[in-house]
Amino acid sequence: MENTCTRCHQPVPDAGCYCPTCGLPQLVYPPEGASVPPPSERWPEAVRDASSIDWKSGMRAALALAVPAGLLSSGISPLGVLGIFWMAGAAAWAVVLYVRSQHPAWITVGAGARIGLATGLIAGWLAFGVSGADLFVARVFLHQGNEIDSTWRQLAEEQFAQLNVSDHQTLAQVNALKNLVLSPEGHAGLHTLGLASICSFLVLFAVAGGAIGARMVSRSRRPEI
Repeated sequence: MENTCTRCHQPVPDAGCYCPTCGLPQLVYPPEGASVPPPSERWPEAVRDASSIDWKSGMRAALALAVPAGLLSSGISPLGVLGIFWMAGAAAWAVVLYVRSQHPAWITVGAGARIGLATGLIAGWLAFGVSGADLFVARVFLHQGNEIDSTWRQLAEEQFAQLNVSDHQTLAQVNALKNLVLSPEGHAGLHTLGLASICSFLVLFAVAGGAIGARMVSRSRRPEI
């Protein structure tokens, strides 16, 4: 009976330990008394390294997509609200570019997620830096500090006004927290924390995009049944 691959259902040689079409390792039962060769002799290098990444090519692909994704996700972009889509799409395309440059038989979802993580970290840091630089320029060089502080104070006043605290001890704690939020240090700290949280959130979408990209590439390389 002819052996076929469990993934792509293509013919597999009787003594083959992997599918020659998609690279999936196969379960082989050697004849009784026969010695089983080590994996280094059974599987070719391309198959054994399907979950590993050539980071020179991987970082080149990640950098090519991370720069535009980071700029589009930053505060200077009018389309920054769509940052999750820029990040996920950039990571997915980075995986596609990497696979095209390497020509592997297949790539695992984990490897795609790692390329997505690299893409997301580069893009996230770029978006964080560009957004912070934009705020610095607006405050220092464009002299918009008073307007920024006024908007921040108005938002803080509205949020604290909704608490409706009647207890004196709790009210004192709320006032102390309010003074901290309205202070220059509190304003800068909370704004930085907010930017960092958004960028970290975007990195997660980049990881998911890399995994999805690896999945899509694997499916596109699967032969028709």
